[in-house]
Amino acid sequence: MQREEKQLEASLDALLSQVADLKNSLGSFIYKLENEYDRLTWPSVLDSFALLSGQLNTLNKVLKHEKTPLFRNQVIIPLVLSPDRDEDLMRQTEGRVPVFSHEVVPDHLRTKPDPEVEEQEKQLTTDAARIGADVAQKQIQSLNKMCSNLLEKISKEERESESGGLRPNKQTFNPADTNALVAAVAFGKGLSNWRPSGSSGPGQPGQPGAGTILAGASGLQQVQMAGAPSQQQPMLSGVQMAQAGQTGKMPSGIKTNIKSASMHPYQR
Repeated sequence: MQREEKQLEASLDALLSQVADLKNSLGSFIYKLENEYDRLTWPSVLDSFALLSGQLNTLNKVLKHEKTPLFRNQVIIPLVLSPDRDEDLMRQTEGRVPVFSHEVVPDHLRTKPDPEVEEQEKQLTTDAARIGADVAQKQIQSLNKMCSNLLEKISKEERESESGGLRPNKQTFNPADTNALVAAVAFGKGLSNWRPSGSSGPGQPGQPGAGTILAGASGLQQVQMAGAPSQQQPMLSGVQMAQAGQTGKMPSGIKTNIKSASMHPYQR
């Protein structure tokens, strides 16, 4: 008898130690959620959950140990009930139970669920018994399929977010081409000193005829004189009439303009 009592006391001490550690971990985690939520990160939350899960597993191992007696066979009987405040009870329960009276004893020494909870559990059990095996199997398969699709979508979103964060932003331009374009516009770098073949002389083969050159020169003069005052328009018409009368001849002023127009701007 004394051996069983000692074994029971040792098991209770081990349980109290495990429950105290679990209570401290829960209190610390709740404090972080309430006061450090702005600095709380997902890895730290996972660490807290892992710690709680490990402590619960340790508690279950202690309860299932072969040396631990079956606590369900132990009966707790209240010896003294009093409506007065009990300081020792306050200290042991950390202020949660100030008195041990007829009002609180049924709640703290209950070995069965509340009547409302027990009634709901019976109702659920009755509803589950009415469902046939085939219908239950179909519902289970449908639920498993929905869960699998949801997990697949969540995994896909996580992979895409991770790959998007690791992959650098794709460039929409070529820096080398941009630098070459800026150098060409600002400094003329890379531009060739090419000159048209018809600018070497008026009598060389392959050169366009005088009529074509004359027409181009007259068009050039019209563009240049468009922004001039109105009194210069009669002079322009006179030059055009002279060009129409002298077929095959080219005025010297127009000839000078043709040469200046045919010169390449980068030849200077």
